[in-house]
Amino acid sequence: MSGVLPPHRYGQGELADALAALRPPGADRAVLDRVYGAAGVTTRHLALPLDAYAGLTGFGAANDAFIAAALELGGAAVEQVLAASGVAASEVDLVVSTSVTGIAAPSIEARLAGRLGLRPDVRRVPVFGLGCAAGAAAVGRLHDFLLGRPDGVALLLATELCSLTLQRADRSTANLVATALFGDGAGALLAVGPRHPAFAGAGPEVVASRSRLYPGTERLLGWDIGDEGFRIVLGAELPELVRLHVGEEVSSFLAEHDLKPGDVAAWICHPGGPRVLDALQEELGLPPSALEPSRRSLASVGNLSSASVLHVLRDALAAESPPPPGGYGLMLALGPGFASELVLLRW
Repeated sequence: MSGVLPPHRYGQGELADALAALRPPGADRAVLDRVYGAAGVTTRHLALPLDAYAGLTGFGAANDAFIAAALELGGAAVEQVLAASGVAASEVDLVVSTSVTGIAAPSIEARLAGRLGLRPDVRRVPVFGLGCAAGAAAVGRLHDFLLGRPDGVALLLATELCSLTLQRADRSTANLVATALFGDGAGALLAVGPRHPAFAGAGPEVVASRSRLYPGTERLLGWDIGDEGFRIVLGAELPELVRLHVGEEVSSFLAEHDLKPGDVAAWICHPGGPRVLDALQEELGLPPSALEPSRRSLASVGNLSSASVLHVLRDALAAESPPPPGGYGLMLALGPGFASELVLLRW
């Protein structure tokens, strides 16, 4: 596991001041301050220095910046995870790379392959439309691949540069909430099959995964893409739909494995925002401590979209009191669709 952040770190108040200076005349500063104050975010890291964003005059310039920064951060994340695992880049059989904050063709992992030492015949699956759920979904797909290749090695790279989707002319509440919540960062995860020499002691094992689409919710979450790039679609009813659907989904998934929410020792939840975390905690009857790692991640780096669950998992692996051997963890993320992704882990 690795988690990488850009070097440009700013407090929430400083970011609010910078956005206020970029917004159209007449925008209500009191509303901005209220939204930023309620986001549960203290600091965030940005792909570029704060004063560089005023110079991004269109989608093309922002996307060029995305590619340059994604190569730097994504490359560092993969190098770190390979060095920590002792597995050579040439052993990697599959790379799943996720991002929903920029477009690159060739994709980011293809541009990094030669520099990192990946084999020319490595299988590549670049993922775009799963959004914040893509990190958890990709962990499940790595597991699926390794079921059929038990001596194999699979790599996940999640690179999200949310700040580069900034829409200065968009006065919508959804856009304002997005600018208050999202940060920039990358994460990488290496998974090996049970017959690989590195399997023993490699970290938690994936037991099972579940993907779920909720019909009729397609316009709840995602992007509208236009001349200025990515415009956020973020429905105010998201926390209520979490209460309506996701709590029951989690409980039924756990029940398939004779588990209840109280049996889960580590909750690796995507920090979608304070209201979403509150809804999950209440619906599942969890103590405040269960989702505290996600709240800490949100406060310190913001919502990193698909990379967030990798940062939360990294922190769980480094905790002073990790789950005991045989203990269970649940990775959970929500994304466009509207959809949920669940991954059951066992230490």
